[in-house]
Amino acid sequence: MGTTPRSEWAQRPAYPDDGTSRRLLIVTADDYGLTEASARGVLRAHRVGVLSSTSVLALGPAVERTARWLADVPALSVGAHLAVVGEDPPLLTRREIPTLLTRAGRLPLTWAGFLARAAAGLVDPDDVGREFEAQLQRLTGHLGLSLAHVDTHQHLHLWPAVGQVTIELARRWNIPGVRLPSSRSRSPRGQGIRLLSRALRRRIRSAGLATPDGYAGLDEAGALHLPRFLAAVNAVGISTARTAEINCHPGEDGDPDLSRYAWGYRWGAELAALTSRALRDAVARHGFVLGGYRDLPAVAGA
Repeated sequence: MGTTPRSEWAQRPAYPDDGTSRRLLIVTADDYGLTEASARGVLRAHRVGVLSSTSVLALGPAVERTARWLADVPALSVGAHLAVVGEDPPLLTRREIPTLLTRAGRLPLTWAGFLARAAAGLVDPDDVGREFEAQLQRLTGHLGLSLAHVDTHQHLHLWPAVGQVTIELARRWNIPGVRLPSSRSRSPRGQGIRLLSRALRRRIRSAGLATPDGYAGLDEAGALHLPRFLAAVNAVGISTARTAEINCHPGEDGDPDLSRYAWGYRWGAELAALTSRALRDAVARHGFVLGGYRDLPAVAGA
């Protein structure tokens, strides 16, 4: 990739631990390593935009080629995007994780497919733990990444058994933070997500791990074009949260490698939003300083 001068945002100071009223916003791009073009979009969103964090997908087809690019952006906080659903195969074999695979020998495509199997008692949490641990080993050992947080593909750790595995691994691997997804939707689905989120918050805090107070990005997944991104920043901005995370999915327009993922995401529109002056101004207007999960302990002690 080569070295590109970092923007004023990439050179931002750490979250102040001085009793001031500044607030921390973590803007995280998920699925780093899915394709080369989407990885380039993440790096551009950080260098010339407000992106401050990314979650790396160990199962991503391009992760081997793109993980080394992260060395050029040391101010970009890095986490693990652990997956036991999706189009790409797991790291372990059927013999090692028999309950995670469908009859066709693949991971369930969606969270709904996984939860149907889990609710029927067909998923062994130990299999989830083995696959997640293999992914952490790939990211930290083979690819040499230092991880500040963990989260999961399609927010699967909202499910209590997966959440417990994720928290235990974060503690064992000395990873300080765990994402806390939630929803602002008034629908039955949104109400269920909030119920699961409150229970997950208690488990994260009981384990001594860090998580932001506020969150946005689940309801808007794949469609955080500029108006919706501004609304997400405003939602966490007008709340009482001193720390918040917004997760997103930037990428380059016209990436042919993304055609195998039938998600309907607007990667290019999210990249345009992240690099816009309007979003930068909104972040500043709400008194946010951009940072990563390693800044959260300072917030807790302020």
